[in-house]
Amino acid sequence: MGKSILFFLSIFVSSFSWSQPMRILFIGNSYTHYNNMPKMFKDLAHSKNINVDVHMSAKSSHTFQMHSERMDLYQDINREKWDYVVLQGFSRELSTDIHTIDSLVVPYVKRITDSIYQRNPCATILLYETWGYQQGFADDSLNSTYQIMSDHIHQGYLHLSKVFDFPIVPVGKVWETVKENNPSIQLYNEDLQHPSKYGSYLAACSFYAAIFKQNPSSPFVDDLKVEEAKYIQNTAFTLVNLNMNRYLLQRNIVTVKSSNKNGKYIVNCTANFPKAKSIKWNFGDGKSSDLFETEHSYLKPGTYTIIVTIQDSCGERIIKKKVIL
Repeated sequence: MGKSILFFLSIFVSSFSWSQPMRILFIGNSYTHYNNMPKMFKDLAHSKNINVDVHMSAKSSHTFQMHSERMDLYQDINREKWDYVVLQGFSRELSTDIHTIDSLVVPYVKRITDSIYQRNPCATILLYETWGYQQGFADDSLNSTYQIMSDHIHQGYLHLSKVFDFPIVPVGKVWETVKENNPSIQLYNEDLQHPSKYGSYLAACSFYAAIFKQNPSSPFVDDLKVEEAKYIQNTAFTLVNLNMNRYLLQRNIVTVKSSNKNGKYIVNCTANFPKAKSIKWNFGDGKSSDLFETEHSYLKPGTYTIIVTIQDSCGERIIKKKVIL
């Protein structure tokens, strides 16, 4: 019998309620563990009433090859059946040419992800795209400025995404946007490479927007200046929201939009689950549909809970959305 996964989402309130904690493992180096970024993400989610269980397996200066040789990493992978696993590589290894990435990065990413899928074939793997050094990398003529290095890293993660069909969390592009449009926000640590607390908060907000498809707007700003934190929240959401298709973040989500047309209460429902075998919508008024994209009319206003049951290779997923008409 397939396992049942229950999610509850509301399109009219900002909070999520999960039947069990969403389990997320962050694998990376100092760009992950500086300022304990995964805890920032967890605290941000908790401030929005989202139940997450977050763990980190991060070692400074590690490449994907070095990660793939860590026995403690595989212990961390096998500790839980993770819902999400985040992979973050060494910035300079992703700023190289495609041939180098294919030979020195791809085999080790595959070794790690094979282990993840062996433990949980239904885990979602996310690529954590990082950023260029503020002054580029002086020892590499091909990455001599911030912009060149940032562009190369971006292309490197796009290549990994294409090879493995993994979504990207575009932290580096959010970083670039904030750096260009609000340069008074100091994203870098004193070494001009690692993230300051603002930089780590930017990463946490980007992960929130990418995973939950919501604006990370929250009173939780981790002692940062409120105005600057709010700017980071909104920028992260805007960039992620505008690039859902480009970064493969539009998958495995349910969308319900309501409208009132000529006195009729209508919901337009879409489920984007590319690998699903079947779907059933229960609209909460005795009506149902087995289409992935459908429209439904209610006879009277009220509050309805739409239940979506999706069957795929991972078993049964049950997603609930509350609509107020």
